[in-house]
Amino acid sequence: MLVTYLEASRDFCETDSIRFGAALAVCRIIGSKVSTAGRATGHSSAIPAWRRRIEERIAKARTLIGRLICFKSGNNRSRIVRTVRMAFALSQPDITQKLTERIDDLKQRIAVRGKRIRRYTERSTRFNQNRLFQSDQKRLYASLERPVVSGTGPAPNQADTVAFWRGLWSEPVSHSEGSWTEVVVSQCAGITPMDPVIITPDDVAEAVRRAPNWKSPGLDGLHHY
Repeated sequence: MLVTYLEASRDFCETDSIRFGAALAVCRIIGSKVSTAGRATGHSSAIPAWRRRIEERIAKARTLIGRLICFKSGNNRSRIVRTVRMAFALSQPDITQKLTERIDDLKQRIAVRGKRIRRYTERSTRFNQNRLFQSDQKRLYASLERPVVSGTGPAPNQADTVAFWRGLWSEPVSHSEGSWTEVVVSQCAGITPMDPVIITPDDVAEAVRRAPNWKSPGLDGLHHY
């Protein structure tokens, strides 16, 4: 196969198909078992079996609720009547009350199963995060980062921005302070100034030790742990 088809191939996808076909033929000739599932799509993204079962039960419950509500509103189609007849005896005098109770029961079951899916999903997320922390902390930190939301409006005009801040910082302003400032200055004249603050490595180590885990990163972009 390689001698016959590979030299005439001018496309990368075709070359890959020829090489795969040749390898598959060799494996079949020597009797080796080869699984070709997922070759075209890569990693499988199938829904877990437990979630698929719960979602199927929720879908069936919603379908039954819809048919019971249609029957209560006067819809007497054969499919709806057959569904209600399977659950209740239509000759019962309190059929309306029983339908209401059944609908409420199904809604409660749907709510419980929805909470179960959320609880299982959160547990699975925590498990995957713990496992990812052991193998690749960088990927875990990147997954915990929230996307930066920027404004969608027009950008400010540069000239207006410069004029605004220049009016606050560049132009001298003479303030007319009241007599209370002199009183404050006289009261603070006897206060000893505070010594300059010197931050030592021990101070930084103590602050980091008391900081909670997963604290938001600073300018260095590092998460605390």
